[in-house]
Amino acid sequence: MPTQTGQERVAALTCFSCGLSHDPTKLNNVCQRCGLPLRVDVILPDGTGPSAIDEDVASMWRYSPVLPVDRGSSVSLGEGWTPIIEVEEDVWIKDESGNPGGSFKSRGMSMAVSAAVLLGAERLVVPTAGFAGAALSAYGAEAGLPVTIAMPRDTPSAIIDECLSNGAKVHLVDGTIADAGGWLAENREDGEFDVSTLKEPYRVEGKKTMGYELFEQFGFTLPDVVIYPTGGGTGLVGMWKAWDEMEQMGWIEGARPRLVCVQSSGCAPIVEAHGRGAKVTRPWPDPVTKAYGLRVPAPIGGFLCLTAIDETKGTAVSVPDPVILDTMEEMAAATGLDMCPEGGAAWAAYRELSASGWIEPGEKVVVWNTGSGTSYQPL
Repeated sequence: MPTQTGQERVAALTCFSCGLSHDPTKLNNVCQRCGLPLRVDVILPDGTGPSAIDEDVASMWRYSPVLPVDRGSSVSLGEGWTPIIEVEEDVWIKDESGNPGGSFKSRGMSMAVSAAVLLGAERLVVPTAGFAGAALSAYGAEAGLPVTIAMPRDTPSAIIDECLSNGAKVHLVDGTIADAGGWLAENREDGEFDVSTLKEPYRVEGKKTMGYELFEQFGFTLPDVVIYPTGGGTGLVGMWKAWDEMEQMGWIEGARPRLVCVQSSGCAPIVEAHGRGAKVTRPWPDPVTKAYGLRVPAPIGGFLCLTAIDETKGTAVSVPDPVILDTMEEMAAATGLDMCPEGGAAWAAYRELSASGWIEPGEKVVVWNTGSGTSYQPL
């Protein structure tokens, strides 16, 4: 059935948890029955192989045949197709700092805003720890849609200023992204569509392009380990979904990279749940970290992150803030990359896992630097 995205690629929106199907021709947030995230079921191309990738497009939209919105209908600022740099033998950094808005959030927001426009949204809102707000303000401006953002009062001033300069309304709240979400829930107006992490299904579709990029940049194969700093978890879930799609299309067989979720020890609900063998997370009390993208005390998609970790035989690691910040500065000085605190956390986790033997010599490892460190200054 054709959808209002202009494509015939969306078969349904299906709850990740209970399986209830939702109408893909309408704007949807979470499952109408259980309140958990929805999955976009894309009708994948049959028999084309990786030749379906449009190599002439230097953005995430080179993967348009496996996306729910066609490139011609996209709201794009050139997001994706970011560099991957080998910094040690068999170890690469995937650097997202050069994306519009300074982070990997641009991938998800490009897709979410593209779908929202095509499905008739008139105004957009989001709670954010920082970078998601910057991204939404940019793509909302490009689409000509009003944007309202709620974010913690201690969000770095450079990110707040970027949102304001892009024309967004910004409301600062005491506390964390959870408190920002609470403020929006109480003050949201009729006609405002919420594009929160995993409370809007299409952001995962933008983030899954990271999984396709790794596959292409590794010569149509995949690394052994992917180390990913995780707050809300959209990127982790997106890559997991991408590799499942690749197997369905016959691009890969069997093995996946072992996914490593990295959090700050000051806010580590996924690490804590993984450590006790749980299937769901529980809210983290008193979250404190300077890696603001990791300060998500109650991720709605925590159960999906745990499933992705388990299915890929991965693990979850927490890193103290002093180590995060020292590692960020050290790696920026050593590589010249614009490392963010979340990237520092991921690199510190790589060192820990390599020293313990969990990562073996010769295994190919990708460490994600998810955003720009300069956007955080001063910390």
